[in-house]
Amino acid sequence: MLTHPQFDPVAVAIGPLQIHWYGLTYLVAFALFYLLASRRVQLPHVRHEGWSRRDIEDMLFFGVLGVILGGRLGYALFYKPGHYLANPLEILMVWKGGMSFHGGLLGVLIALAVYGRLRQRPFLGVTDLVAPCVPLGIACVRLGNFINGELWGRAADPSLPWAMVFPQSGSMIARHPSQLYQAALEGLLLFAILWVYGRRPRGIGQVSGAFALGYGALRFAAEYFREPDAFLGLLALNMSMGQWLSLPLIGIGLWLLLRRPAAVIR
Repeated sequence: MLTHPQFDPVAVAIGPLQIHWYGLTYLVAFALFYLLASRRVQLPHVRHEGWSRRDIEDMLFFGVLGVILGGRLGYALFYKPGHYLANPLEILMVWKGGMSFHGGLLGVLIALAVYGRLRQRPFLGVTDLVAPCVPLGIACVRLGNFINGELWGRAADPSLPWAMVFPQSGSMIARHPSQLYQAALEGLLLFAILWVYGRRPRGIGQVSGAFALGYGALRFAAEYFREPDAFLGLLALNMSMGQWLSLPLIGIGLWLLLRRPAAVIR
């Protein structure tokens, strides 16, 4: 049975300035997005749509705002609405932690919708471009969760070779390192699927649909190994908040994949 290494959450400290590993994982995620999107605009069927590296730079600015604002507001609304309604100024205290992927996703979608409107681009055309470039960033952030020793997994059989004790949980029971499961599933596996799927011309919205379905299904499965938030526990039908929030993604993904697309990106 393994024990969490208890990493120092501070990567670099220069006097009073502290740079946390978790913050660095977000920076790496944004850098990976830029590199992958820059590669993606070189594909013939993407270049044919008039995308350029300058578009990626502008889109990244909108995306960063969407991730930070949406992730924080989503956490406040989805997970602790009562607390933040009573203490609204704490929503601004991002250094205290608390980010929601589903909220961040909504924030990014709103930001990309604004970007598309300003550039007169169809919304699904924008999301089709960026979808394959997102999962590796998700993997980075999940590694940040592991470094912090947060969002640990449910109890596991101690004989499981990779079962791990997370002292931060307040107990010494063996647990699933669910952060690593999510990094592998929602990050590496989903990236491989979308990168291959998105290399060929697809109907508008289909790459976005593959992302929504893939992330929703993989997150839903991973939640069976992740300890539910103590202040929420399991909700209706013994499902976690993460699972309930993933169901709409699965439904939207199926709809986008199965509908007849209005056009094919060539």
